[in-house]
Amino acid sequence: MSREPHLAASVLDTIGNTPLVELSRITESLDGTVFAKLEYLNPGYSKKDRIARQMIEDAEAEGELRPGDTVVELTSGNTGAGLAIVCAAKGYRFVAVMSRGNSPERARMMAALGAEVVLVDQCPASQPGQVSGADLARVEEKAREIVVERGAYRADQFELEGNRRAHYLHTAPEIWRASGGIDAFCDFIGSGGSFAGCAGYFKGRDPAVQCYIVEPEGAAAYAGEPVTRPNHKIQGGGYAMAELPLIDRDLVDGYLRVRDEEAALMSRRLAREEGLFAGYSSGANLAAALQLLRVAHRGQRVAILLPDSGLKYLSTDLWD
Repeated sequence: MSREPHLAASVLDTIGNTPLVELSRITESLDGTVFAKLEYLNPGYSKKDRIARQMIEDAEAEGELRPGDTVVELTSGNTGAGLAIVCAAKGYRFVAVMSRGNSPERARMMAALGAEVVLVDQCPASQPGQVSGADLARVEEKAREIVVERGAYRADQFELEGNRRAHYLHTAPEIWRASGGIDAFCDFIGSGGSFAGCAGYFKGRDPAVQCYIVEPEGAAAYAGEPVTRPNHKIQGGGYAMAELPLIDRDLVDGYLRVRDEEAALMSRRLAREEGLFAGYSSGANLAAALQLLRVAHRGQRVAILLPDSGLKYLSTDLWD
């Protein structure tokens, strides 16, 4: 059944309230249920639209942003697209700082939305499409330079509470209402905001809900493992960061690892079997959820996010 159309005052009112879909075809041979939150149906085609709106509105409420100001943030492309949309709607200039290792669709989308896009060269050992923690450190350094040079506001997704709050206040309650309750949640981490916000809300509703962090195999630094594959293909996260300020480790019930090939296979299965066109991290989340259904959460309800659209990976080997 389609949702009733409504008049939105601006694009900002179209962020959130994305559908929750049961993946009945993919799980038909398993005992249990996976609920997928279609975050790629936000206007910027990712979950990051939510945090962009929240961080900017929080800054406005705190008097840190005034008309005509410039906003700067590092991005793998998704937060940048979200900030480009929010800044366009609110009249701010936006500068997106991104590694050249991310897919070019992302830079082109941000530029089309009016952002100034600054691309940072990867480290010598890195490969296109495989952004490492060292690559991200280069982007962070450039973002800090631009903030100082232009007297800009830094919409720091790794530090600002607006990132976590967006998911605590909106994403997780939407999942809970639509599902009627869940038993487990797993999430591929980048900044950690969606895990922190959702896990905090779910455990507040029911402390028995188990929440798991998903990382690439060989780059599970947050789980305390040595990093042997920093140049994995799952864009938007898995930066091999051992600490993330937004995550309270008391919310973490376990850690799951996913190989590049598993993430790609599950993204393709989402498209071909469920008609859901999502990216690498969506495949990683699904692969992790199926791990849970096969063992620890057999017969239970597992929720995941589909963080971004498959459209952002057309130039990669995901759809070869």
